[in-house]
Amino acid sequence: MCGVEAARRPSLLVTVIATSFGAGFMPKSPGTTGTVTAIPLAWGLAMLGPWWFLAGTVVVTLVGTWAAHRFGVASGKDDDQRIVIDEVAGYLVTLLAVPKTPIHLALAFGLFRLFDIWKPPPGSTIDRRVGGGFGVMADDLAAGVYGGLVLFLLDHFGVVARLASWLHR
Repeated sequence: MCGVEAARRPSLLVTVIATSFGAGFMPKSPGTTGTVTAIPLAWGLAMLGPWWFLAGTVVVTLVGTWAAHRFGVASGKDDDQRIVIDEVAGYLVTLLAVPKTPIHLALAFGLFRLFDIWKPPPGSTIDRRVGGGFGVMADDLAAGVYGGLVLFLLDHFGVVARLASWLHR
C-alpha cells in the first residue's frame, strides 16, 4: 500500500501514462499487453537513431516512475496491475545494446516477458522490498537488463543472424 488510502482517481495524464494508453485495463495479461504497446515505440525511437532511443528509454523510465507512483497513491495499491509503463521501460532496456530489427524486437519481447515473469534476483528482491513508483519500475528494469544481456549474447554469437536466415528461407 502506498501509505495513503485511495482518496481520488488518478488524473487522465497519469492514467494514460501509467496504463500505457489503457493497455493496463485489459482483464487478462495486462503486462503482456503493456509490453506490446512498447513495440511501435521502440521501432519509432530506433528510426530516429541510437541517442534518441537511449533518451526515449530514460524519459519513459523517469516519467513512468512518476506516473506509477501517482497512480499507486490514487488507487491505494503500490503495484497496481493496471500499471504497465514499467513493462514499456523494461522492454526498451532489453533492446538498448542490439540492432532494432524485427527479429530483435520479437526476441526482446519474449526474453523480457520471460525475465519479468520469472523475476530472478535482484528483481524478486526489488519486487518484494521496494515500494512506490521506483519499486514498480525497478524490477522490470532489472528484467530488461537480464533480457538485454541474453539478447546481446545471442546477437554477438550469431544466433540471431542464423535464426533470421532460417526464417527467410
